[in-house]
Amino acid sequence: MTALVFPHTFVPWFRAVAPYIHAYRGETFVVGLAGEAIAAGKLTVLAQDLALMHAMGIRIVLVHGFRPQVDEQLRLKNHPARLHRGVRITDAVALDCAQEAAGQLRFEIEAAFSQGLPNTPMANATLRVVSGNFLTAKPVGIIDGVDHEHSGRVRKADGMGIQNALGAGALVLLSPFGFSPTGEAFNLTMEDVATEAAIALQADKLIFLTETEGIREQPDDPDSAIDTELALADAERYLAQWPEPELPTDRGFYLRHCVRACRAGVDRSHILPFAVDGALLQEVYTHDGIGTMVVDEKLENLREASSDDVSSLIALIEPFEREGVLVKRDRTEIERDIDHYTIVEHDGVIFGCAALYPYVEARTGEMAALTVSPLSQGQGDGERLLKRIEQRARAMGLKSIFVLTTRTMHWFIKRGFQQVDPEWLPEERKRKYNWDRRSQVLVKTL
Repeated sequence: MTALVFPHTFVPWFRAVAPYIHAYRGETFVVGLAGEAIAAGKLTVLAQDLALMHAMGIRIVLVHGFRPQVDEQLRLKNHPARLHRGVRITDAVALDCAQEAAGQLRFEIEAAFSQGLPNTPMANATLRVVSGNFLTAKPVGIIDGVDHEHSGRVRKADGMGIQNALGAGALVLLSPFGFSPTGEAFNLTMEDVATEAAIALQADKLIFLTETEGIREQPDDPDSAIDTELALADAERYLAQWPEPELPTDRGFYLRHCVRACRAGVDRSHILPFAVDGALLQEVYTHDGIGTMVVDEKLENLREASSDDVSSLIALIEPFEREGVLVKRDRTEIERDIDHYTIVEHDGVIFGCAALYPYVEARTGEMAALTVSPLSQGQGDGERLLKRIEQRARAMGLKSIFVLTTRTMHWFIKRGFQQVDPEWLPEERKRKYNWDRRSQVLVKTL
């Protein structure tokens, strides 16, 4: 039988994944799974991926949706599905349909997590799924004169009860159903349940597996790349500009819940496409991910440098120049090229910088002077600077960026750069190449 493991690719990949395994062990992720994903036949594979994440120490709360399943039950009963401003009006018949759909989906999800066939990702896995009355609900009420009847919103998620179940090693499964203190049942939305659960748990991540790919870097251009890291302030600005979303495919539909979660203390919120195989694993265990991550950057500011920053940049760079890590740049050179620099500052203090020098005719650009203060290393500032430089390069129409380095080659290789011969350099840059320094040239295609 042909071997399926290739050491020259598997070993580097596994080593690259290891830091993320360590980083996320013991953290709590709330995963909102759209009912459309289950209707599309994705449940078995997603259960395998979630079980794998659980085996690597992540505490998981899974919230399932059931929009298409409820609609199907209504069709079978020849009862119309009624919506107002995107919210289902749940009359007595729709409530029965929602209860039937939720019960059936719970059964299917528990069955998916119970599979342990040999030669499958869940072989030898033991994963307990716990459900319960972790949610209390309140009615949506009357909006625009329309009574939403048994449609509700989350009044409270029992964070302590969920934590106890997670602490016992279980995966917690929440259905979009809640009960009032008087025992009245309410039909909820997956998005509301997942968001409120994440807030109650102060989860490390809230992840939505959705019909959409995420938010694009140019939201009005459907062909632009997915913005893999969206600042909370930018997300809020988008929502203020866009029409009120009603359908799950509307671009602000999931984003508004991501914003609410981040504002309430959830570290990271993600929008992923369930149609992409392994989207969860790619988002969690690779550097760039595959969807959009919303992150609150209120404690730091990533921006382009100005002339007021020159002295601070010199103070940041000089120690690395003395050690020979960076090529020496005098003050005049930095002042002249200040518009090439991006900086990251925390509470007004500059902790990192990087510069982009474009070679427009060659459709490439050099990232130079990437520097992170020893006081801030290990906190992701280097990666944020790299991402911003990539964004600036794309905006200029460049197809690649390159770096010259003598000591940090592996850091760049882990982030998608490949080593090339110095002869690859654009002619203008090749003339300035210091052959005595013998810097390694690494290129990343954008």
